[in-house]
Amino acid sequence: SPPGLLLLTSFLLHVEEGHASPTRLVCDNRLIQKYIGEAKDMEKRAGHCQALPVLSCPTVLPLVDFSLQQWKSKSNEIKRREILCDLALLVGAVAGAQGQVTQECGARQLSQLYQHANSFILLLQTFSWEAGPWEPGCSPRSMEQTHITGIFLTYRQLVQGKLRFFFHDLAKDLCK
Repeated sequence: SPPGLLLLTSFLLHVEEGHASPTRLVCDNRLIQKYIGEAKDMEKRAGHCQALPVLSCPTVLPLVDFSLQQWKSKSNEIKRREILCDLALLVGAVAGAQGQVTQECGARQLSQLYQHANSFILLLQTFSWEAGPWEPGCSPRSMEQTHITGIFLTYRQLVQGKLRFFFHDLAKDLCK
């Protein structure tokens, strides 16, 4: 099965066993390191694809840089929603790029990225501190990108940055 499904599968297995929740995933620091490694690998493999086209219709990517000081002052729910907004915009960008990339190598990497990002969306939707369904009513800071490698870079920065810190913050509360 594609590695992007691993996160979701391991989460579902934990739930079915009835003795754990997504917190198990947060508490095992090796897992986020594994996802960072996969993000780096995808970015590297995409960079090795021959003759990736420049996107004629630019994709809109979230700006995922952040100030650690500001980040620390936010509640976990606000952080979760911010990451979900970034991921939703990223998934949209990947889908837009997929429609423009016919070359097999690039298409395969984009498909994998799409699965990974969607797995994180599903996982983050299981952590909620406020009742009610999640609605992507958000407008994260964004930029236009015509280079496919920029999509992979943004994903890696998101996983290495906000997601890693979010998991770290959750671990402080959940992994006692």
